[in-house]
Amino acid sequence: MRLLRGDMNRATVYGADPAATARSFANDGAALIHIVDLDGAIAGAPRNLEALRAIRAAVRCRIDVSGGLRTIGSIRAAIAAGADFVSIGSAAFLDPGLIRQACEEFPGRIFGSLDLRGGKLAIRGWVETSDLDLAAAAARFRTAGVAALIVTDIARDGAETGANLELFGAVAQLAGVPIIASGGIATLADLSALAWLYSRGVAGAISGRAIYESRFGLAEAIALCANSL
Repeated sequence: MRLLRGDMNRATVYGADPAATARSFANDGAALIHIVDLDGAIAGAPRNLEALRAIRAAVRCRIDVSGGLRTIGSIRAAIAAGADFVSIGSAAFLDPGLIRQACEEFPGRIFGSLDLRGGKLAIRGWVETSDLDLAAAAARFRTAGVAALIVTDIARDGAETGANLELFGAVAQLAGVPIIASGGIATLADLSALAWLYSRGVAGAISGRAIYESRFGLAEAIALCANSL
């Protein structure tokens, strides 16, 4: 399932078998698959651990999971279910001690999530806004010891309107850790442009709808990015 700009009322279902989809990604060369528990993001606790276990059984590549991971127990549960990495967003701002504890307990396996709408930080499944500014939010993750930051431009998420290169470049400069760009990627040209930001700290990109709707193939996208470095 993919949402448009994080709106649960504007969801498109692309398949009923997440494990089969993950297997197709792995067969096309994916080294890391990003999974979002949309139900968990709204509920505030994981809701799709069985699906995660099925995906883990289907693929050998690494898996990153986000959505509803707001306690150390839920983080442990996601990792026990097969996640190699977990992405923490809201919890880092609602419970600052949690991100530090998670990084200490699972070093190198915690990503931070910066979800931005109009320059503001969105939390709780993107339905609320935090007063924390971008620089302070990035510093909180960096100080805690996250391995990377997933930066999502909510206004472009699922909209295929092109990657916000200015935003991703700016966040990469202040983050102090590698960032993974998400939101708006519609064409191979978007990926090529992001690849040029690799030296500035943009280490990867997340694409969903464009692949599901055959705007480009995953294998050719991976090859393009590899050849652009």
